[in-house]
Amino acid sequence: MTLVNGPKSAAALFSSLLQSCIGSNAFRQGKSVHHRLIIAPPTSPPDLHLSTKLVIFYSHFGDIAAARRVFDGMPHRSVVSWTAMVSAYAKNGRSREALELFALMLRSGARPNQFTFGSAARACAGARCARNGAQVHACAAKGRFAGDMFVQSALMDMHLRCGSVADANRLFAEMERKDVVSWNALIRGFVERMHYNDALGLFSSMLRDAMVPDHFTFGSALKACGAVNALSNVELIHTYIIKLGYLAEMVVTSSLIDAYAKCRSLSSARVIYDSMCEPDLVSSTALISGYSMDRNHSEDAMKLFCKIHLEGLRIDGVLLSSLLAICANIASIKFGAQLHAYMCKKQPMGDAALDNALVDMYAKAGEFSDARRAFDEMPHRNVISWTSLITACGKNGFGEDAVALFDRMEEDGVKPNEVTFLALLSACSHSGLMNKGIEYFTSMMSKYGINPRVEHYSSAIDLLARGGQLDDAWKLVQKMNTEPNSSMYGAVLGACKIHGNVPLGETAAKNLFTMDPESSVNYAVLANMYAESCLWEDARRTRKLLAETSRGKEVGCSVI
Repeated sequence: MTLVNGPKSAAALFSSLLQSCIGSNAFRQGKSVHHRLIIAPPTSPPDLHLSTKLVIFYSHFGDIAAARRVFDGMPHRSVVSWTAMVSAYAKNGRSREALELFALMLRSGARPNQFTFGSAARACAGARCARNGAQVHACAAKGRFAGDMFVQSALMDMHLRCGSVADANRLFAEMERKDVVSWNALIRGFVERMHYNDALGLFSSMLRDAMVPDHFTFGSALKACGAVNALSNVELIHTYIIKLGYLAEMVVTSSLIDAYAKCRSLSSARVIYDSMCEPDLVSSTALISGYSMDRNHSEDAMKLFCKIHLEGLRIDGVLLSSLLAICANIASIKFGAQLHAYMCKKQPMGDAALDNALVDMYAKAGEFSDARRAFDEMPHRNVISWTSLITACGKNGFGEDAVALFDRMEEDGVKPNEVTFLALLSACSHSGLMNKGIEYFTSMMSKYGINPRVEHYSSAIDLLARGGQLDDAWKLVQKMNTEPNSSMYGAVLGACKIHGNVPLGETAAKNLFTMDPESSVNYAVLANMYAESCLWEDARRTRKLLAETSRGKEVGCSVI
């Protein structure tokens, strides 16, 4: 029985076999088909459609080198062949090669189609290359696909990923026809760029234009709601989800749980979670992450973890990190140690975020030696790892250890960030390492180019004040590029009381009274400073002001 009738029929058969291999992810069988083609008698010329199908086959499985060998061996190429190879590079994160091939295609005289432009735009987005993106946009605008919705959506997504929200918005406004993909691209882009209110505004416009959202739309809109704590919007979107029948979609339900949890409506999040037939890892993580933000729900989080663990649900590092954060917030060393034991048995090594959460949990529970051991056992450490342990050293009074850790961090080539320096300054301040702390404050700016925030200035001023360098502390207050806050003046006033600098203490106190006239603490410190300097009349007058300030306040009481 004859299976094929001539070269064309044979090529069609082999193309069909390759397509079946793509559909069933059968890479080994597809390679066997290619091998049969290689050893078969050559056709003249090679079939263009079959060669293109081979390029698509290899790119589907990520074997870009094999796809390129087939492509380079083609004596003639169609627009589909060029597009298949450009798309192969773009989908596999090789943006530079994709754009180089796109340029070669244009020089060869081949005319791109809408899918070629889409792949080129994706390559520009992947490389975050706005300049090449503008060139691809200009090329598309000149051709017959300028008004194509697929091309416009791809270009819009490219502009957003390259950071040009204005260009994406302009392109969207110019579109004559918009489908749900176009709306989704811009809404998602706004969310990714943290323009949450713009995303919600666009979602409202979409509904007003009678465009029906899909599960991607709801996912982006709910993420924006959670970010800005817009509970009323979450409830409104919830009604749309029910009306359109998307509540059975796992990805939508998980997004809904996450949005309610981030808006602190944990009871609503739990109701939705309990209504799910089979809660998955994403929905469980969303609810536990929500519980981690409220100390009152710590026990609920632990019970939920035990429940999903007994049910055999897969548990990942994100969920465990949330649980460790709960243990850190309530100083539950017992449950935290149990999670650590579970990690040692079940979790693969090398999850830096999870290891950082473990160090932070032990540190906040006051178990510094365990925190140090967890840190030393980490196969990979990032800036967060080092900062967590430096913070722990400072809080436990080990300033010298914090300094030694920072030196090791620099030797390992890890670049400190502004949080690292804040932890370091605090550690030096609480351990009396004034000179070392000021040295780090200076190097933060000169060596690492980090501009100090208010918190850095506050720590440096506190450092100088504690060390008795009151004039230097006051000079730093005056030359700051931001407005001093009450904690800075408070540090100076407290140090003036200790060191007996009455004139400067009075100046700091006047600023404090202006900023917070109702605070009785400042009057008390000033009165004590006068008393310790034997200025009895000033002390009496200040205590009178203190009594007047405290009048009308509810008297403190004890539950004992």
